[in-house]
Amino acid sequence: MNIDGIPTRTLRPHPDRCAIDIIDQTRLPHALHWVRVDTLAGAAHAIRAMQVRGAPLIGATAAYGLAIALDEGADDERLKTAIDTLWKTRPTAVNLHWALTRMSQRLTPLPPAARQQAAWQEAEAIAEEDIAQNLAIGRHGLGLLRQAKRFNGNELNIMTHCNAGWLATVDAGTALSPVYAAYDAGLPVHVWVSETRPRNQGLLTAWELAQHGVPHTVIADNAAGILLRGGKVDAVIVGADRIAANGDVANKVGTYLKALACADNGIPFYVAAPRSTIDFDLPEGHGIRIEERDGDEFRLVHGLDARGVPSALHQLPVREAVANPAFDVTPARLVTAIITERGACPASRDGLLGLYPEEASHG
Repeated sequence: MNIDGIPTRTLRPHPDRCAIDIIDQTRLPHALHWVRVDTLAGAAHAIRAMQVRGAPLIGATAAYGLAIALDEGADDERLKTAIDTLWKTRPTAVNLHWALTRMSQRLTPLPPAARQQAAWQEAEAIAEEDIAQNLAIGRHGLGLLRQAKRFNGNELNIMTHCNAGWLATVDAGTALSPVYAAYDAGLPVHVWVSETRPRNQGLLTAWELAQHGVPHTVIADNAAGILLRGGKVDAVIVGADRIAANGDVANKVGTYLKALACADNGIPFYVAAPRSTIDFDLPEGHGIRIEERDGDEFRLVHGLDARGVPSALHQLPVREAVANPAFDVTPARLVTAIITERGACPASRDGLLGLYPEEASHG
C-alpha cells in the first residue's frame, strides 16, 4: 500500500540478506519509525513487544528472524534453538507456528552449509505468497461487500475491529483488503473503526485508511452496538489470529461482542484470513490458548502530551488488579462467511474443506 503516495511494505529485507527493516508499530499513529532487525533476539523482541503485529506479519517476521539467526551458524542445535526462541514469542496466532514449521521442513533435511541461503529464499517466498493471498482475499471479499444487505447504491458502511490491514500483513491486508478493493473500484465506502483497547490497534487502521484516502470514522469500542442496532452498518469484517477446523475464530478481544450484535441485528459478519491462519489440527475454538498480556497495557494510556511529546499516564493505580486477555473466540454459528484466498465459504468444517480438500486427513 502507499505512505504519502509511495508504495510501502511493512518489512523490507536487505539486499545482502543480513537483516530486515520493520515499521515499529508501537510508534504509530504518531510517528513512522523504521527499526533494523539483525539478530535472533531482535526478531523475537519485535514479535513479543508488538513492534510487528497481525498474524500474517508475525509469521513472515518469524521466517525472516530464523534466516537472520542462521547467519551466525546453521547446525542442528542452532536451528532448533532459533525455532524454539521464536516459537515462544506469541501463543495464539497460528501463522507464527505455521511459518516456523514450514521453515523447519525446508531446512532440516539440508546440510548446514546450505541452510542459510535456503532460509532467506523460503522467508522471501512466504512474504510474497502473503501479498498474493491478501490481494485474492480482496477480490473475493469485494463480491460479498457488493451484496451487503442494506447497500442500495448509497454509501457502503463497513465496521472493522483491531487492525487487519496492510500493517498486519506484509502488504494489502486481510480484512481491509476487500475495503481497499471496494474503494479502488469506485464504491462510496466508509469505515467505522473501533479503537480496540487497550492497545488501540484501531488507530493503526485509521492511519492506514487515511494514507489510502478511504473515508472513515473512529469510534469508542462501546459505541459499536448502537451503530449496528441503528442501521448505520452494512457489514462487519475482521481478521483472525487462528481459525479452528470447525470455523470458530480467535481474533482480538472484543470481536465476539460485535459478532453477537451482528447476529441480533441481521448484519453480515465476515472473517478474512489466508490458509495459514486456519488450524485444521484444532477441532474447535475452545482449544485455542488465549494470550494474557501485561496488565500495564491496561493501566497505562499512551499518547502525545500538549507539547506533542510521547508520554504515558496511569489511568489506574499501579497495584490495581486487572485482567488483560488479548483475544476472544467467536463461535462459527455467528460467522456469516470466512473469506480466504480461494474464495468465501461457510464457517464450518465442511465449508473449509470445500476450499481446502487436501486437508481432509487432519483431525
